[in-house]
Formats: sequence, C-alpha cells, structure tokens
Amino acid sequence: AQQSPSYRAYVAWDLPTRLFHWVNALAVIGLLATGIAILNDDALGFSAEGKVLLKSVHVSFGYVMALNLLWRFVWAFFGNRYARWRAVLPGGPGFIAASKAYAASFLSGEPQQYVGHNPLARIGVALLFLLLLIQVGTGLVLAGTDLFWPPFGSLFAEWIAAPGVDPSTIQPGASDLIDKTAYDSMRAFRGPLVEIHEITFYVLAAAIVLHLIAVVVTEVHEGGSITSAMFTGRKILTREPPDAL
Repeated sequence: AQQSPSYRAYVAWDLPTRLFHWVNALAVIGLLATGIAILNDDALGFSAEGKVLLKSVHVSFGYVMALNLLWRFVWAFFGNRYARWRAVLPGGPGFIAASKAYAASFLSGEPQQYVGHNPLARIGVALLFLLLLIQVGTGLVLAGTDLFWPPFGSLFAEWIAAPGVDPSTIQPGASDLIDKTAYDSMRAFRGPLVEIHEITFYVLAAAIVLHLIAVVVTEVHEGGSITSAMFTGRKILTREPPDAL
C-alpha cells in the first residue's frame, strides 16, 4: 500500500513580517488604483482641485508604503531566521547550487519544500524590493514637485518662489507666487523622474501579477500551505525542508 505523506508544521513568518506583507499589499493596491486614475485624470473629467486631491491620496498611500518598506528593511536585521536578509535576498554561500537543486526537483515533479523563500522566490523578492524602492524614491521627489510635501517639498518651493515670496506659502496652482523661469526649470528636472516612475509603475504591476502566478503554481506543485502561512505564520510540509532548523 502507498504510504500517506507525513505532515509537519514549521514556524515560518513572524508577525512583523506578515504585517509588512499585508500592509504593503493594501498600500500597493491603493497606489495602483490611484495611479491609474492619475494617468487618466483628463479622460475621467477631474477638475484641477480633484487632480490635487487625487494626487494627495496617492502620495498618502506612498508614505504608508515607504514607512512600511523602511520597517521591513530594519526588521531584516532582527527578525527570525526566515525574515533576515540572508534568507530573503539571493546570493550567499551555496545559493547557485541550491537554485539548481530546487529547479531540478521542481521539474522532476517533487519540488523541494522550503520553510522560508525557495532560491527562485528570493530572486523575485529582490526584484520586488528594487521596484518598490525606485517607486518610493521617485515618488517622494515628485510629491515635492507637485504638492510641495515632505521630505523635498520645501526645497522645490524655494526653487520656484518668486522674489520676496515666502516659499512656505506656495501651494499647487499658486501661479501668482512663482517665478516662471524657475518653475519651467523645475518641471524640466522632474520630467525624467516622471518617466521612470510611470515605467516602473507598469513593471511593478506586471511583477505583482507574476508574483501571484508564482505563488499559485508553487502552491499547486510544491504544497506547503504558502498562502495560509502568510496569515498563520506556519507552513505544513510533507518533506524535509533544506532550510529547516
């Protein structure tokens, strides 16, 4: 008779890591939704005031994502072994060998089961972190140029303020308080950042779709309760994981 698989529970994701994941997911959904609206604001018939409000909501989601991402990077030094940098990012001793072994096992139909991220997933996580960092960096600069919000808003307000005008009084649309030449120069500066932000927006959206597909495929072929583990913190595995304690 065929032996039934032996199930064993492993502690995988600690609470701060799980909270980061879900806060980040909600923030990214909010950013994608408002970002799409911003890209189509004229077609959607937003007024000038409506566009400012829409950007304000978008940037607010961006602040949440930025602070959450910063927290995750700090926690990568203090969290459990599966939350730390060496278990999250690709590279390190034995990474190439582990990647080959995982790929071979996946193709064989009996993929290795990892408590933390498998080697290929670590590459995906690194890509997502990089894209999020690009969006945070460019987004914070653009928030300064459009809304004059921190951390760079005061610098841009000083740049474009007309002579004798207090930069702190400059608000979006205050054309009578700005120096036209300086404003045009500032807009030229922000142009490439807008392009990077928009391109990364689409790449990030595609990467998130690929991430969801990878989770489903891995869940089906590898098992290990990957999805539920991000709620419970525990994975139920049927084979001895290479990264077990």
